Amino acid sequence: MKHYVGSVEVICGSMFSGKTEELIRRLRRAVIAKQKVQVFKPVVDTRYGLEQVTSHAGMAFEAIPVHNANEILNRIEKDTTVVGVDEAQFFDEQIIDVVDQLAERNLRVIVAGLDSDFRGQPFGAMPFLMAKAERVDKLQAICMVCGESASRTQRLVNGAPAFYEDPVVIVGAAELYEARCRKHHQVPHRE
Repeated sequence: MKHYVGSVEVICGSMFSGKTEELIRRLRRAVIAKQKVQVFKPVVDTRYGLEQVTSHAGMAFEAIPVHNANEILNRIEKDTTVVGVDEAQFFDEQIIDVVDQLAERNLRVIVAGLDSDFRGQPFGAMPFLMAKAERVDKLQAICMVCGESASRTQRLVNGAPAFYEDPVVIVGAAELYEARCRKHHQVPHRE
């Protein structure tokens, strides 16, 4: 089924909030509706296998790993109507134009990614994608300290909070990161 109007949906939140799980749920519904779906992910994300997007809970969907955002445009098949992009925060700024171009081609584009980095700062192109989207869903996880709703990602180094000055991109999962609420999110500066 072809869409008559393109659209952009952004699923964002902290790590462990269910972003990829929600992306996969929407993609599976599109498949049930007999829509042609293609999913892309940055090649840097190798946590659960290179040719699939996988949630921390184990849900998976076939994906095409790409080196940069422009590669997505070159890989879109003629009959595709729904495009999924996981871990969008890892793409270069071209992802903004790529997503716009896909939506202008009347495709439904569903993007998932972290809206903020471990420091609590806007992450990559995500704020721009959120601003341009027709729909934005911000999911929350559970704070690993108090059990309240968590909107932040805490990076840990040997069990202690990472410093603000540490590198922003370090791919990992539960061994490096926890979900935290505003009160328990800590990002100290080096002295």
